[in-house]
Amino acid sequence: MALPPKFAGHKLVFATPSPSSSSSVPTATHTLELYLDYCCPFSAKLFRTLTETVAPEIRANPAWAQNLAVVFRQQVQPWHPSSTLMHEAGLAVLRLDPSKFWDFSAALFADQAAFFDVNVVNETRNKTYKRLAAVAAKVGLDENEVYKLLEIAEKPAEDGSLNVGNQVTVDLKLVTKMNRLIGVHVTPTGVLDGVVHDLGSSWTLDQWKEWLSKNIV
Repeated sequence: MALPPKFAGHKLVFATPSPSSSSSVPTATHTLELYLDYCCPFSAKLFRTLTETVAPEIRANPAWAQNLAVVFRQQVQPWHPSSTLMHEAGLAVLRLDPSKFWDFSAALFADQAAFFDVNVVNETRNKTYKRLAAVAAKVGLDENEVYKLLEIAEKPAEDGSLNVGNQVTVDLKLVTKMNRLIGVHVTPTGVLDGVVHDLGSSWTLDQWKEWLSKNIV
């Protein structure tokens, strides 16, 4: 599925694709879309394995590095109420500095338990946003600028509206709409070149290498 330019920071590439042997044929690159929820422990596990263990192996293998791109698809799971807020923070980071998106995602996954049900149930929504903005600050973003994009007004809008959301609400609607086209339900889910693949969150490096060898050719 296509990635709109405004969400380009969701894509992770490992090398510049090599030129095609024929100038009339464009270089083909496999795309692995990972549907992940910041509030999901299994998503965190897969993300850490991919970025910390598998990615170095991909970069070291020209055949994989030149022919694979990974897209982080932000998948809100509404049974985790704070999932929406966490993904809004990811979209705020994407808006302010796309180059920081993957670093922010790593930081948020590392601190995800701080936003599980028990740890948010007694705080206001804006308080949670402030804590999420503090996570963004750890990777070099301006905490106040992140919070400005997330903050919910405490007074009605000029037209009397009470349910206008925040400055990334439209972006959240867009990523949700795109995800629904695939019909993904739970996380993590992997989609390679438009086809759902069974990727295990507990896969070892050897299992990932076996999968890459079979599919990235």
